[in-house]
Amino acid sequence: MRRLFPVTDQTAIRSPGEPGEPGEGAGREWSLAELAAAYAYPELGPGTAPGAPEVWLRANMVSTMDGAAQHDGRSQPISTATDMRIFGTLRALADVVVVGAETVRQEGYRPARARAEFAEAREAAGQGPAPAVAVISASLDLDFSLPLYTSPQVPTLILTGAAAAPDRISAAEKAGARVVIAGDGVGVDPARAVRALAGIGYTRLLTEGGPRLLGQFVAAGVLDELCLTLSPMLTAGDAQRIAGGPSVPVPVRFVLDSLLEEDGFLFGRYRRP
Repeated sequence: MRRLFPVTDQTAIRSPGEPGEPGEGAGREWSLAELAAAYAYPELGPGTAPGAPEVWLRANMVSTMDGAAQHDGRSQPISTATDMRIFGTLRALADVVVVGAETVRQEGYRPARARAEFAEAREAAGQGPAPAVAVISASLDLDFSLPLYTSPQVPTLILTGAAAAPDRISAAEKAGARVVIAGDGVGVDPARAVRALAGIGYTRLLTEGGPRLLGQFVAAGVLDELCLTLSPMLTAGDAQRIAGGPSVPVPVRFVLDSLLEEDGFLFGRYRRP
């Protein structure tokens, strides 16, 4: 893996594989510690720099060159082993993984697992052994017999609206999930969802989509960062883009924070200015 941006003088003069800043040398696999340093969350909350954010929502998505976020309904066919290592690192850094109900069904979500490689860092950051998973669902049409709800290391959260069916809320709670109301009607208000998660101590947020949910976060103006893998593949067809839903009135500008490359895959990190 090699770093394409930001470029420093040291990046330019070192030969591949020479020691230096994390991952500057090309031609070697980055360690998990190097990936964690490259994707670290900003300092959050009281006691940090003046004006520091209280909560940070980042998204992690993959797209082909022609804009497809999935192939045959899943993201795995357009991904790569390095992309999955970054995927795992981002999860290990997060307090909670926020995901839409349809993505849970399509991708066969399971509970996030504790990883020994990140145990010390998570403990030092005041985090539990594994991130929680928060499922956003209006209907609560979910299979509560799945391990995601019955046997996670950290109780799975379900974010829904105040008008959700009481029997479905009861079924979720009976399975062991924690239901959080984040909307006045049937559905979830994206900004309220972020505030609700922060209110229960989850401030390092990671969303893995799907496209409809990411579009809602973008439209609500609450997305702080996008980690985007550009896959050197073409799929044609009518697959969804990484963010769906109605267009925003004015395009939302982000700035490039870092860019990595391996085997033709580009791993960009973009943040709100």
